[in-house]
Amino acid sequence: MAPMNMHTPPASPLVHALTAKDIQLQFGDRPILSGIHIQCRTGRITGLLGRNGTGKTSLMRIIYGDLPCDSRSVTIDNNPLPRPYTQPDRVRYMPQFNFIPGVLTPERICLDFNLDFQGLANAFPEFHPLRRQRIRDLSTGQRRLINIYVISRSRSQFVMLDEPFTLLSPIQIEKIKTILEEEKQNKGILITDHLHQPIWDISDEVYTLADGRTRITSPPASTSRML
Repeated sequence: MAPMNMHTPPASPLVHALTAKDIQLQFGDRPILSGIHIQCRTGRITGLLGRNGTGKTSLMRIIYGDLPCDSRSVTIDNNPLPRPYTQPDRVRYMPQFNFIPGVLTPERICLDFNLDFQGLANAFPEFHPLRRQRIRDLSTGQRRLINIYVISRSRSQFVMLDEPFTLLSPIQIEKIKTILEEEKQNKGILITDHLHQPIWDISDEVYTLADGRTRITSPPASTSRML
């Protein structure tokens, strides 16, 4: 009889799920969100698409917990998450605007996020001479790159990125896409942008938000990546 193979294959990484549902948001008499169900899992990039004004930013802010709404259910692994903004190890959110104080330097920002400045400079060599330059003195695109980099690379279970590709050049967009593909091995990523093609390129699943409701969407025929 052949000896029993005692080798045990390595366990698959445990998958965690950030789930938002039963969200109701109304501005005056106008309903904005009313039929939401969206889930982002670790190890995956989840895209969120929709026309301007459909409520994508509002949905991200409700998930993050800093926008009041009429009703809300946000959980990680079915455990309620009432105020994610107080738990950066669980969820981080990058808004459309620059959230980093202008007096800080790229080196200090990386330090505050427990990141090595050299990683930023290796990804974007233009920052090599800007280590101690104040953020307010950088270009709008450079500030945007730092915002995206530190949130994407941060040690958080989930990150949400609102319009990350805005103001970036095509080369910078490709570099950010590569970083997000790498970082999804460490976390779940929820991303929205008015530039749809980069979302299709890197997303493992895509939701469309329309008429206050979310639904899983198939890629258009012109999109090279199939989900």
